[in-house]
Amino acid sequence: MSNLTKKDVLRLVKEKDVNFIKLWFADITGQMKGFSITRAELEGALEEGMGFDGSSIKGFARIDESDMMAMPDPSTFTILPYRPKEKAVAGMLCDIVNPDGTPYQGDSRYILKKNLEKAKEKGYTFYTGPELEFFIFKDEKSTQAIDEGGYFDLTTLDAGNEVRREIILTLEEMGIHVEYSHHEVAPSQHEIDLRYKDAATMADIVMVYRMVAKEIAQKYGLYITFMPKPIFGVNGSGMHCHQSLFKEDANAFFDADDKYFLSKTAKSYIAGILKHAPEITLACNQWVNSYKRLVPGYEAPVYICWARRNRSTLVRVPMYKPGKEKATRIEFRSPDPACNPYLAFSCMLAAGMKGIENNYALPEPMERDVYHLSYEEMKELGISCLPGSLIEAIEIAEKSTLLKETIGEHIFTNLIMSKKIEWDEYRKQVHDYEIKTYLPIL
Repeated sequence: MSNLTKKDVLRLVKEKDVNFIKLWFADITGQMKGFSITRAELEGALEEGMGFDGSSIKGFARIDESDMMAMPDPSTFTILPYRPKEKAVAGMLCDIVNPDGTPYQGDSRYILKKNLEKAKEKGYTFYTGPELEFFIFKDEKSTQAIDEGGYFDLTTLDAGNEVRREIILTLEEMGIHVEYSHHEVAPSQHEIDLRYKDAATMADIVMVYRMVAKEIAQKYGLYITFMPKPIFGVNGSGMHCHQSLFKEDANAFFDADDKYFLSKTAKSYIAGILKHAPEITLACNQWVNSYKRLVPGYEAPVYICWARRNRSTLVRVPMYKPGKEKATRIEFRSPDPACNPYLAFSCMLAAGMKGIENNYALPEPMERDVYHLSYEEMKELGISCLPGSLIEAIEIAEKSTLLKETIGEHIFTNLIMSKKIEWDEYRKQVHDYEIKTYLPIL
C-alpha cells in the first residue's frame, strides 16, 4: 500500500514504538493466515524471511516438504490504527518462498504477479476496482440483523453506519482509498467500494479490508461476514469487479469513435470473459454457499451475456460517464467477496487476455431483462448460465486448460481436491429444509 523500503520500515518501527509486527499471507482459498514477530526479529525477517510449517496451511506443502519461508513485503507495511498507540502493532503481507529462496508455486500472491507480468509483456497494466458487500450481524452464531434498512437508506434505518464509518476511517489511515459506502438492498447488508488500483495492490487491499472490517465490527460487539448468501429470500453479497487495461497512461478499453466507446481490445476482452466464465467460476465463487447466491433473481448475474446498463447480465459496461476515457471499464458481476482475490483477479485477466489474443468476437449487448426471458428465448439468443452448484463448477474447472495454466499445477490440483472434499461433506449433511419438508410426510 506504499513505496516503503526495508530501511523505511525499520525507521518507522523505531519512531512509532512498534513492538509487534504481524506477518500475513493467504492460503489457497484466500483466508488470511499469519503470525507475529517482535521488533527484535524484524531486521532478520526482512532480510531472510521467517520459517514456518507449510503442511498445516490449506493447499500448501505436504508434510515431507513442509518448510516454507514468509518474506515480508515492505511496501505493504502498515501500522494498525485500531490497536493501542502505545506499544503499537504493525502488519505486512508476505510472499511465500521455498527454503532455497525460489517462489513457492502454492502462493496465490505469486500466481497473480506471474499473470500480471504476462500482461505487462504485452504492454498492459491491469486495474481493478471491486465492490465488496457484507452483512453485519449480532454475532457469528446467528443471522440476527442489526437494522431493517434497504438500498441507500440513512439515519435510524442504517444502524451499521457507525461501523462502516470507522472501517472507512481506519482504511484511509492505513493508506487505502475508499470511493464510497452505503447500505445495501437487504436488511443489515452494507457495501464499501474501493478506489481502483493496479490488480496486485488491489488484491492485497482486499485481504486487508476484510480483516479490518471484522476487527472493527468486533470492537462494537458485532460480526461482519462476507459469506455470499447468509439469509434465504434476500439478496446475497457480491464483489462486482470493475476492470480495465491501460497502456502507459492510455485506457486500452476506450475508443471515442465507437458507439459504445469501447475499443476492439475491450470487446475482445469482454468476449474472453464471457466464453471462459464457466471455467473460472470455481476461482471466483469457490464455496458451497456461493451457489445459493448465483440463482436467478436477487440481482444475481447468472446469465452469460453483456450489456451497458442492464444489471441482469454477467458483464456490464457502466455508463456513469460515457465518453470519458479514464472512466471506461467493464464490470464482471459474478464474483463474491469470499473468494481468493489473487486467484480471482488472475482468472479474470487470463480469460480477457485470451479473448484479445484470439480476437474473440463480441455479440450485441443484451438490453432486455434476462430474468424475464423464457428458456426458449434464451436458447434462441444463445444465452447460457454459470454453473449452478459447486460440484458443477468443479467438473467444468477440471476440464479447463485455461484455469490450469493460469493458477498453476499445484494450486489447480489442491483447489480441486479441497473443493471436492467440501462438496462431499456438504452433500452428506441433513439440512433444515429436508427435516421441515420430508420428516412430517415420509
